[in-house]
Amino acid sequence: MCPEPDSIEPAALAAPSTTKSADRVFDALEAAALVAEGQAVGIPESTSVEDFRAAVKLDAKAVRARLDRVIMGEDPERGLDALLEAGALAAIFPEVHAMVGFGDGEWRHKDVWKHTKQVVWQSVPRLELRWSALFHDIGKVKTRSISPDGKVHFLGHAEAGTRMFDKLDRRLGLFSPEPALKETVRFLILHHLRANQYSSDWTDSAVRRFARELGEHLDDLLCLARADITTKRPEKKRRGLQQIEELQRRIGLLAAEDAQVPALPSGIGDAIMRAFGLPPSRKVGDVKRLLDEAVAAGEVASHQPAEAYIEFLAANRDRFGL
Repeated sequence: MCPEPDSIEPAALAAPSTTKSADRVFDALEAAALVAEGQAVGIPESTSVEDFRAAVKLDAKAVRARLDRVIMGEDPERGLDALLEAGALAAIFPEVHAMVGFGDGEWRHKDVWKHTKQVVWQSVPRLELRWSALFHDIGKVKTRSISPDGKVHFLGHAEAGTRMFDKLDRRLGLFSPEPALKETVRFLILHHLRANQYSSDWTDSAVRRFARELGEHLDDLLCLARADITTKRPEKKRRGLQQIEELQRRIGLLAAEDAQVPALPSGIGDAIMRAFGLPPSRKVGDVKRLLDEAVAAGEVASHQPAEAYIEFLAANRDRFGL
């Protein structure tokens, strides 16, 4: 069984002992990048763990640049295997290396490393998506459990993986220079399961809430969810992709509807003033804003008659200051 990521303690990040050792590290990473880009067929020469780790400290930017080329290449699966054979994976990303062979033949679950490589390859070639794909399942190693009926579970692996990514970046500093990229990768690791939890019985309010909570990361998350479907069973794959397409379609339809027809009816401000004896004031605007937020959160349905919202406000006077 692969060791747990936390049991793999990085060695002290001292500078490479010689210029030659540093050159050897960058040559190995360059070779892996060329393999991923389809420009080389040879596997890079193996290099010591200590030299790889030291190279990150010596020039993290140069290391990241080559790793970016590996995962953005036309064949990232071969590029990642090249990193594995060169020793770079174990040295730089022990959290990822721990997935190698994890599940293959031990218990009834797909090999997590093979699955991860396929997800990277299937992902849209955007940097944030490819990195998220590489790290999205690192938490599985720490969270695996097997129930008495033999079923395999990874409860909380998204949350565990997010914490591991935070620790990884503190150790390496490979993503910290790009806060937007780091935040997106972290967000996608944490939420990568959410789109696959969708079902057609979700209410419109639930779909709106999902889209609002994902915000600017919505498109990336849906792309990652599609890439995360690696089953070899055609019908299961078709159903999974269809489910995500339906979710995206509903989000688009509701967004278009909301853009044309406000969620609250015309004249709701006048209705609030009449019902609660309020004069025209900022207070009325504040109540309308809070009511809008309640509709967006799914606490009360949108596009209803004014009477429905007055009833809701009356039932929650203290909350709305009425």
